[in-house]
Amino acid sequence: MFSPSVENLVAQLTRLPGVGTRTAQRLAFHLLRVPSEEAAALAAAIGEVKERVRFCRECGNLTEQEVCEICRDARRDHAVVCVVEQPVDLISVERTHEYRGLYHVLGGALSPLDGVEPSHLRIDELFRRVEQNGVEEVVLATNPNMTGEATAAYLADRLRGRVRVTRLASGLPVGGDLEYADEVTLGRALAGRREM
Repeated sequence: MFSPSVENLVAQLTRLPGVGTRTAQRLAFHLLRVPSEEAAALAAAIGEVKERVRFCRECGNLTEQEVCEICRDARRDHAVVCVVEQPVDLISVERTHEYRGLYHVLGGALSPLDGVEPSHLRIDELFRRVEQNGVEEVVLATNPNMTGEATAAYLADRLRGRVRVTRLASGLPVGGDLEYADEVTLGRALAGRREM
């Protein structure tokens, strides 16, 4: 129905999370309507972010440096580490302005059915940080869904006895993702975290 170039663009856009065929077609037609400079700027921004952005060697957050701005911030509480699944979850927690510690991004959640085992995540790095950096509390802020809860339980079992382990309090819907939680709900959940 479309030219091969448009078909290819639609196919590439459908690979993005949450983008179905109809949305991909709308985006493709939008890109065809905008001036070439605007489309080229989008392509250049994608190329630049892929070239420059990497994962922080300390926490796994996105950064353009070796170590991210949060890990370098001496004003933050280095004795508390909040564990999240993805960098987008870290951003959600930061928006609450309730948390002043450090983070650890796992890069996903345990899901044996999907082939995601502990070795696929940044779990060993978390244990190393706890042992070497004087961490006193680990806040488990994985998503309140089946894989997030399984990951939190696994981490709590492995960390118990070494460090205080807390979990975000209720207030977040079960089956939801931190990315979609509003700041008030997420802030209350952080303020009311509990031992696990």
